[in-house]
Amino acid sequence: MHITREKILFEPALQAEIKERFYFVNEDYLGRRRQFFENSGGSLRLKAAVEAKARLEQIPDCPERAHDTARMLRQVKADGIRDIMEVIFGAEPGHGALITELTASQVMFQLVRAIMENAGWGGNAVTTSIEHPSAYDSVELYCRRTGREFRVAAADPAVGGVTTKEILSKVDRDTVLLSVMSASNISGYLFDMETICREARKISPDIYIVSDAVQHMPHGVLEVAKLGLDGCNFAPYKAFGIRGCGYGYVSDRVAVMEHHKLLAKPETEWELGTFPHANFAALSAMVDYVCWLGGHFCDSADRRTLFVAGMERIHLQEHSLLIHMMEGTPEVPGLRRIPGVSVYLDSADDVDRDLISAIGIDGLDMTQAVAEYDKRGVTVFDRVNTSLYSRRIVESLGLTGCIRVSPLHCHDTADIDDFLKVTAAIAADHH
Repeated sequence: MHITREKILFEPALQAEIKERFYFVNEDYLGRRRQFFENSGGSLRLKAAVEAKARLEQIPDCPERAHDTARMLRQVKADGIRDIMEVIFGAEPGHGALITELTASQVMFQLVRAIMENAGWGGNAVTTSIEHPSAYDSVELYCRRTGREFRVAAADPAVGGVTTKEILSKVDRDTVLLSVMSASNISGYLFDMETICREARKISPDIYIVSDAVQHMPHGVLEVAKLGLDGCNFAPYKAFGIRGCGYGYVSDRVAVMEHHKLLAKPETEWELGTFPHANFAALSAMVDYVCWLGGHFCDSADRRTLFVAGMERIHLQEHSLLIHMMEGTPEVPGLRRIPGVSVYLDSADDVDRDLISAIGIDGLDMTQAVAEYDKRGVTVFDRVNTSLYSRRIVESLGLTGCIRVSPLHCHDTADIDDFLKVTAAIAADHH
C-alpha cells in the first residue's frame, strides 16, 4: 500500500456510521464528555463484539455433546478459528496451528519455549531492544535455559525503531530464533518484516522467525503465510474486541514440536481444555465489521479479501489522522506547531507508521501531563522509565519517558482538533 502526505479520510456519512458501531467514542461510561486516545492500551470496543460475547455466554451447554445447541456452539468455534487463522493471520487453509490463551503474552512465552526447547541446533537467538516484555523476556529466559547467546538489536532514536540493517547484523548461520515485533507500541514504527524475513533466511536458512503483532494487528494486515512466519500473536482487546483471550499462530514445523497438550489429542493440537465459544463469537463479530467496511471499497465475496480491504482502508484513515494531528490546520495548530510541545521519534508524513505519537510538554513530567489531560476530558498514557513495561523501551529510544497518544480509526478530524486544543491549553498554562 502506497503512503503519501495526502489525507484519505472516510466520507462523513460512513465515518458517522463507524462511530455508531463503537461504545464510548466521545464520552465515558458515566456519560461525561471524553476523548479516548489510549487505544494502544486497549482499544474502544465494537458493540457487536461485546454483544456477541454476551449472547453466547448465556448458553450453559457443553459444545462436546450430540444435540443441536452443542453443534451450533461447535460451529461458532470453527468459524472463529477460521477467521483467526485464515482471515486475520493470513495463513494458508489447513496449515499451521492455533494457540489459545488468556493473554497474548502467554501465547508468546508458549511459542518461544516450544522453539527454543525443541530446535536441536543453533547457538544464539536475536530480538530487539524495543520489544514488549513478553517477547523480550521469553527469548532471554529460554536462551538462559538452553545455554544459547542472547543477542539484542539496538534501537535508533532517529527513526523511532530498529533498522533492518541493525537486526540483520545480529543474525548469523548459528541463529536459531529471530523475534521482531511488527510495529512499535510507542512510536508506531513499522518493521520491514518482508525484507527482514527474506534476508535473515539468506544468512540462516533454517531460522525460526516470530513476530509480536499485538500492536500492529488493529492497524494493518498480517501476512504469516506470505512472510513464512513461524509464530505470531495478537490480543482482541487491542483490536476492538474483548479481554480475557489471546491468540497465536504457529507454522507447520512448530505445530508438531513437543508442547503442553493432552496425550490423546492430535499432534498439532495446542488447546488445553475447551476455550469459550463466546470469545470466538466476539472475534468473528470483529471480522464481520472489518469485512463490512472493506465491502465499501472492494467487490468480493471472499472474507479474507474483504478483511484486507477493510484493514487497508483503516490504515489510510489512521495515517490521515496522524498527519492531521502533526500538522493541524490554520485554525488549530498541530503538535509540531504548538509552543512548548515536543514531538519525539517523529518522521516525515510520507513514512508509513501506525497511529501513535510520543510527545512531551515543557514544564510537566509525563505523569503530571497525563493528569492534566484527564482533568480536561482526554485520556492518554505515560510511558516512563520507572515502569517495568516501559524502562528498557523508552531508554533504548533515547527517552526517559513520553506521553503516548493513540487514537483509533473511528475517530475523526474533529476529535483530533479537540485533543490539539486541550494540548495547546495545557502547554500554555505551563510554558
